[in-house]
Amino acid sequence: MASPKSDIPQGTLDLLVLKVVAPAPLHGYGIAQRLQQLSRDVVQVQQGSLYPALHRLENRGLLAAEWRPSDTGREAKFYSLTRKGRRQLAAEESGWRRLTEAIGLILANAEGEIT
Repeated sequence: MASPKSDIPQGTLDLLVLKVVAPAPLHGYGIAQRLQQLSRDVVQVQQGSLYPALHRLENRGLLAAEWRPSDTGREAKFYSLTRKGRRQLAAEESGWRRLTEAIGLILANAEGEIT
């Protein structure tokens, strides 16, 4: 049985996109595939959510885009992280780790005393 899809929390898609393009430029379809692969099919981003996020990140100066041939030979828009995008990624990643740690503490200790 396949794992159910998961809706990602509001604002998380930008962080995930920045994270997967950090190592190397990717085109939109490649970003969606990488997110799905890394999450073991839990995160499946639809085009209607992904492309507006890519445009938003590009407009904010966090991603740079360049048209070039993809593996299939067709032209595709490849996205890469800018210097500003790397700083934003570091800040968002730090905030996300603090939040998930705090949520983990609450889930682990809500029925007993906090350690």
